[in-house]
Amino acid sequence: MRMTRIGDLDVLPLNLGGNVFGWTTDAATAHAVLDAFVDGGGNFVDTADSYSAWVPGHTGGESERLIGAWLRTRRRDDVVVATKVSQHPAHRGLSAANIAKAADASLERLGTDHIDLYYAHFDDDTPMVEIVGALSALVNAGKVRHLGISNFSPARIAEWFDVTEAEGLHRAVALQPHYSLVERDFETNGLRAAAVQHDLAVLPYYALASGFLTGKYRDGARGDSPRAGGAARYADERGARVLAALDAVAQAYDASVASVALAWLRQQETVAAPVASASSVSQVPDLLRSATLVLGDDALESLRQASVVIQ
Repeated sequence: MRMTRIGDLDVLPLNLGGNVFGWTTDAATAHAVLDAFVDGGGNFVDTADSYSAWVPGHTGGESERLIGAWLRTRRRDDVVVATKVSQHPAHRGLSAANIAKAADASLERLGTDHIDLYYAHFDDDTPMVEIVGALSALVNAGKVRHLGISNFSPARIAEWFDVTEAEGLHRAVALQPHYSLVERDFETNGLRAAAVQHDLAVLPYYALASGFLTGKYRDGARGDSPRAGGAARYADERGARVLAALDAVAQAYDASVASVALAWLRQQETVAAPVASASSVSQVPDLLRSATLVLGDDALESLRQASVVIQ
């Protein structure tokens, strides 16, 4: 499969999301999904130290532990692992001391000596020189290979790079924003412009809109998934229009709706690898297909027009 480059990391242009591991997906199923993904040509796995602290009885780090147990069955260098800092209940925020402790905790849970891509997950009021300095120190120590930014404003991203240049620190190489066919503010809110300006590879999260863009929550159907509530908010006139356009393109390309939605996103400016999760092995082939599916200009435009918000 054709790879894309983030820093010096060669990855499949589809990032397997680990947010469901330990939440809607138990250990055995998570490991089966990871096996299917890697055996099918994938190599890029995304998680965070806080997944899945929101589940009653969980403390955070459950996803990292599941991935770490699986990593021990694989050759470490064959898998690119991304995780994040700032939201674990025991390691909140982006102070230098917290970043150092949280990184070590993530390394322990993942059972590895390095994190390939380490994001600042959510911004806070920590001085930017302290945030970037602490993250850059992890690169110097060999604990992290590359740095990423998630959920920062364009102004704070500009400050991040001002500090990076002024202090001679390691540059961030990736940006993880909320972006999909039904969430397109990224294109106009200054984040895409920041990605272009600072040469950031964009790895959008919620790329399938909590499952809405798989087509399984049509007409407000909720099913029994804990994620259905997030998908239901898109089940309006615009959502129906987007699904109809996806259906037409999917039929034309003999592909699933999910594959087409991810392929559209992958082909947008600055996007390197959408993040999408799978709660069962049966969902993995559609994710992998999206990484090689190339939509023509007419298909891209039909989906763009269907997803425009009508004022």
